[in-house]
Amino acid sequence: MDTVAIVMKAPQELALRRLPLAPATESDVVVQVAWSGISTGTERLLWSGRMPPFPGMGYPLVPGYEAVGQVVAAGAASGRSVGDAVFVPGARCFGTLDGQEVRGLFGGAASHLVVPGARALRIDRAFGERGILLALAATAWHAIAGPGAAPPDLIVGHGVLGRLLARLTLLTGAAPPMVWERDPARRGDAGDYPVCSPDADERRDYRAIYDASGDAALLDPLIARLAPGGEVVLAGFYAERLSFAFAPAFMREARLRVAAEWRDADLLAVSEMVAEGQLSLDGLITHHEAASEAERAYRTAFEDSACLKMVLDWRSLA
Repeated sequence: MDTVAIVMKAPQELALRRLPLAPATESDVVVQVAWSGISTGTERLLWSGRMPPFPGMGYPLVPGYEAVGQVVAAGAASGRSVGDAVFVPGARCFGTLDGQEVRGLFGGAASHLVVPGARALRIDRAFGERGILLALAATAWHAIAGPGAAPPDLIVGHGVLGRLLARLTLLTGAAPPMVWERDPARRGDAGDYPVCSPDADERRDYRAIYDASGDAALLDPLIARLAPGGEVVLAGFYAERLSFAFAPAFMREARLRVAAEWRDADLLAVSEMVAEGQLSLDGLITHHEAASEAERAYRTAFEDSACLKMVLDWRSLA
């Protein structure tokens, strides 16, 4: 069995390639992918060559960790059935290309995937393409729902992650958070919470600031906006080394928390929230391309500020 996959052979060198797939075992499923998403955080770093040292890092690689599709083959011990609609957060199932091992980092951008059944989350078929947003929703929930975590009263960045953080904050019953966004085009469609430029906000007593921008230079300005004992939560992914001035942090007795990768429980929780109509994923996908136009899609996702989320449609390559 083989698959058509997006392969980054080197930074800014991307193409569709046909790759062999690892044989499926009794515990595996084969998923025919309908849609996958492009991450403007981690995948931008892979594309630009700025990804910091990371387990499994290296080129050539198949990117992507936001895939939705249908099970077309299921092993007896997989716990899944043919026809199940599933979300797949990436895969490591690819063979070689021109004699080189193709790494699955994160391995979801392909027409077919072989993954353990436990890694394929059953979802409501009605999610459709919006299912690709579950990974970002789980990332946001993991940041908010951690042990002892306070919900944000300030969120930095009104991209998809920032919007999901705001929506989930409201679901917890907390007060609407302030959201900072420098791009005027991204300040609209906020819903039930305010969005403004950082320069328009004079408040300096935030208890919990969640950064969804991935900007490593923001620590000092954010610490300056904390209340005594306040916390800055790093919810983005950062290519540059992070540092901050000690004295202002000392005076505020500031705390710093890194929100790590989501866990299975986070993914299940947000999937249930969406299925029950509590969490809306509407209005977050702004652009679509056929997977055959992958290079154009990646450039749009990374270069067009109007693009909140790009979806690749794999159905014509099934």
